[in-house]
Amino acid sequence: MAKEELIQFEGLVTEILPDARYRVQLDAGHEIVAYTAGKMKKNRIKTLAGDRVTIEMSPYDLEKGRLIFRHKDERPSSGPPRGAPPRGGQFRRR
Repeated sequence: MAKEELIQFEGLVTEILPDARYRVQLDAGHEIVAYTAGKMKKNRIKTLAGDRVTIEMSPYDLEKGRLIFRHKDERPSSGPPRGAPPRGGQFRRR
């Protein structure tokens, strides 16, 4: 028998809870508890309060979900990050 289709929602992380769990306010207005997906743990993707995320939920339990994607900020970056080596370094091109 095939697995049930999972439902995806977008929301905003409102609170960080213990054990890699998050309280997420969905765009629909509901508030759920979500945990970090394994791929996000493996790739060390950090999630903070205020981040936009995509949640995957089972149709059987609409109170819990799995955080599967953290959306990038729309804020423009102001140059290279701190501690980055200067561009055009010590090597010359021929």
